[in-house]
Amino acid sequence: MTGKFFRAAFPGVLLAGLWLSAAFACAATSTTWEMNNYQDFLRGRLTGVSLSRDGRLSLAPKLEPVFTSTQPEIWSVAAAADGSLYLGTGNGGRVYKVDASGHGAVYWTSDQPEVFAVTLDAQGVLYAATSPDGKVYRIENGKASEYFAPKEKYIWALAFSSDGALYVGTGDRGRIYRVTGPGQGELYYDTGQSNITCLAFDAQGRLLAGSEPNGLLYRVTAKNKAFVLYDSNLPEIRTILPQADGTIYAAALGGSIAKRTSGIATSSAAGAPVMVSLTATSVTVTDSTAQSGIEIKPKPDASKTQSTVVQTAAPPAAAVEYPGIDKSAVYKIHADNTVETLWSSKDENIYDLFVNGGQLLFATDERGRIYRLNPDRNATLLTETGQGETTRLVEWRGGIAAATGNMGVLYRLERGVGATGTYESPVHDTGTVARWGRLNWRATPAPGARLAFVTRTGNSARPDATWSDWSTPVRDPAAARIQSPNARYIQWRAEFSGPGGVTPGLDSVSVAYLPQNNPPVVRGVTVVTQSVPSSSAQKASSAAASASYSVTVTDTGEPAGSTAAGTPTQMLSRGASQQTQIVWQADDPDGDKLVYAVYFRAEEQHEWILLKSNLYENTYTIDADALADGRYDFRVVASDSPSNPPLSARQSEAVSAPVLIDNTPPVVTL
Repeated sequence: MTGKFFRAAFPGVLLAGLWLSAAFACAATSTTWEMNNYQDFLRGRLTGVSLSRDGRLSLAPKLEPVFTSTQPEIWSVAAAADGSLYLGTGNGGRVYKVDASGHGAVYWTSDQPEVFAVTLDAQGVLYAATSPDGKVYRIENGKASEYFAPKEKYIWALAFSSDGALYVGTGDRGRIYRVTGPGQGELYYDTGQSNITCLAFDAQGRLLAGSEPNGLLYRVTAKNKAFVLYDSNLPEIRTILPQADGTIYAAALGGSIAKRTSGIATSSAAGAPVMVSLTATSVTVTDSTAQSGIEIKPKPDASKTQSTVVQTAAPPAAAVEYPGIDKSAVYKIHADNTVETLWSSKDENIYDLFVNGGQLLFATDERGRIYRLNPDRNATLLTETGQGETTRLVEWRGGIAAATGNMGVLYRLERGVGATGTYESPVHDTGTVARWGRLNWRATPAPGARLAFVTRTGNSARPDATWSDWSTPVRDPAAARIQSPNARYIQWRAEFSGPGGVTPGLDSVSVAYLPQNNPPVVRGVTVVTQSVPSSSAQKASSAAASASYSVTVTDTGEPAGSTAAGTPTQMLSRGASQQTQIVWQADDPDGDKLVYAVYFRAEEQHEWILLKSNLYENTYTIDADALADGRYDFRVVASDSPSNPPLSARQSEAVSAPVLIDNTPPVVTL
């Protein structure tokens, strides 16, 4: 959002300014609030509207809620062949089944608070992993049986290989297990990290694993044999998305582990604290073809390592964040192992990736946003769920299912463009009560597409019941005079409509207004009387300085003796004149230029006498003998008339403390 003094960004704004001048004829400084770029629009609220990187708003794919769970988080989603979705949630440890029509119900309830991972085998049987007592359950027709207990605290990821083996990623010892049947599991690879956060298989069937806290991406080719594909500068590899051509997309971030374990702290019924110790070691394979051992990496930097203690009575410590340092990133790892960063953010954490028609989508924790990464690597804000974070994106019913946290809701995102949408601007503070001019906009028209604007105003910082109602919609910029009441705060909303996938494009919006002119403030007046040597006194002083001796007269009338060298004379001269200096401090809250007038009056007088007007400095000096002896008050009046028309100019004043003027010399008598 940018606010600036009135300058015509396009002709409509100039018309708005002219209207203000004609309507009020008492303008302070006509001002516009203009929004015209990506960062401006990003501060508003998007509902069914997309925002491109070049700052254009348009209709987004239709997003509608399908199923709302009773849980705060949906951690994992598995899609079945019949169109059903299985949702692993927290903090009640429930698994929901949502059918193809969107109807959902509890499928299984764990005795643990979190289900961080769910997956399906080749026969469509569901497997769910619970935490903090890490176990894997096989669930068929709503009945669960324990399948594997690795004796680890957390299970973060599950993945089936083509041979039917189940791979289990655990924490807090960063191990991967291979399970071939009920209770038939073995340690497959020990990374030396704290947590294995995600698992996947590449185009050649090789196991990929992401870790935390060193942000290492592994390719595990056999038992106890691995190669580090990438060492991120972020603590956690959150998601791995392999492609058929050998390309691998990966998302990295910081703080996800702390967030997920916070649910355990608040829901655990046990009295003992649950400790999540994120160790400071990692392993790196030193040979890509053979691994005879592991190399323990040195303790990582603080920017990449976190230590979190989760108490049952309080959530764990939040992840450490460093201003100006990336919080998340999307990487593209090519088949030749070269890596490039496609996107990064200092403000948002990324949670999941999805490839849609050759375009990469990713979800973040800022209002549950979903972005589309364009071929030019510029990200388009596709839509917002309005939740705390969008945690998962999966293919579903010819569209995309988006699962959220903060409130566990399942949404369906259509592939085509929706028919309607709205964009709600941030609240703008004019600093004082303002009179409204016109709302103007610049848009790209489309056949059958329409744009309408409404406004509302208020005098509280956040819109509430004290604000005005939304105004009548306006569709013609030529008639877009703002009808909302004069107030300090204003907000506008754009309503988009476009049948058949047609969408208008909104590039900029400006609001012209006239701030209320505030009076200047005179903060104090100080009067000082000082002696200033006259020209005759300066000459006498110069002559005295050049004399080699002097004669001093005593109080007896007899001349005093003199030294051989003489004694410098102390001049008793009346060559010095008195001056009275008046100094004041003043400022204007609107930044207007000020002009001053200085008045005086004697102690016994009632009328003020003008001493000097049209002063632009904060000081004025007069000779003290210009005023008779006595006590005087001085008054300074400040006016912002240089910046405002006469009818709207404001002024204020301040009066000094009484000042004694005494020009009569003392008289000596015998």
